[in-house]
Amino acid sequence: MIDIILAIFILIGGIVLVIFSSKYAVKHSALLATALGISPLIIGVTLVSIGTDISEIFNSIISCYLGHGDIDVGDSVGSDLTQLTLVFGILPIVCGAFHIHRRDIIILGSCEVLSLIVIFSIVEKGYITRLNAIFMVFSLVIYFWLIYNSNKESIQHRIEILEISQPTKKKRFHFLIAVIGFSGVTIAAFFIVQSVIFISQAINIPEYIISFFVLAIGTSLPELVVDIHALRTGHHGIAIGDIVGSCIVDSTLSIGIGQVFFPQAVTAGFAVPTVLYTLIVSIIVIITIAVRQKIDKKAGVFFILLYLGSYFLLFIMV
Repeated sequence: MIDIILAIFILIGGIVLVIFSSKYAVKHSALLATALGISPLIIGVTLVSIGTDISEIFNSIISCYLGHGDIDVGDSVGSDLTQLTLVFGILPIVCGAFHIHRRDIIILGSCEVLSLIVIFSIVEKGYITRLNAIFMVFSLVIYFWLIYNSNKESIQHRIEILEISQPTKKKRFHFLIAVIGFSGVTIAAFFIVQSVIFISQAINIPEYIISFFVLAIGTSLPELVVDIHALRTGHHGIAIGDIVGSCIVDSTLSIGIGQVFFPQAVTAGFAVPTVLYTLIVSIIVIITIAVRQKIDKKAGVFFILLYLGSYFLLFIMV
């Protein structure tokens, strides 16, 4: 009982550290983007996305090393679903409605859907080979290339106006502070993940279920906090690029990096239905946003309901 209480306090401490660290991570990555003349969308798809996904990447390597492939796949796929539905749903409720360019969401969303199709074709076999994992990790580079080249013309002619002053310090300073901020987010996410795993294991739930329904929420907190701060400071490009870009990272690098070094079996009976549901929901979310070109409270509630719909799978699988 004392151990569980301690784990809860560690979880709360991790959340506080995430909030504190993400503030500086977003601010200085935005300042760095301004200094380099780079669109916040590109920064969101690369630096911000990978930075907030370090917890999933680290968890992938450790879980596969320890022989727990279900934790790796469950966390990564669960994070995809959580970010595209729960995070996207909470943002307009907390920050108000915001607009999204149709071209951006279609290109980013298409890459995300393709990555999920690849995952589905792999996990249905019940085992991820090293070759499959290498392909998944390498595909992240291809997705980034497609995203950049598809948006290059609009990026050059449509640089977002950042509601912050022009950087007065050197680029190295902003880069260093951003790295420190993301390091804090990573450390916080690590403690959040470990405390959630400990609490979940205490009640004897299958690893994949723990990872998909519980662990994924913990590892998605950095995205939620970073994106709330980004929207409140007017950095819509960073927020949108972070959410969908982070999902692409989860579907490629995060899920595959641990399997490259330590290939593991996956419980297909859990993985197949959750990946399929995430794929279908992703298509619904992307089409909804592309048609409406904005996310408001109505859309937010709809996305949250899509997330809650995944709990029907819990009753079916358990």
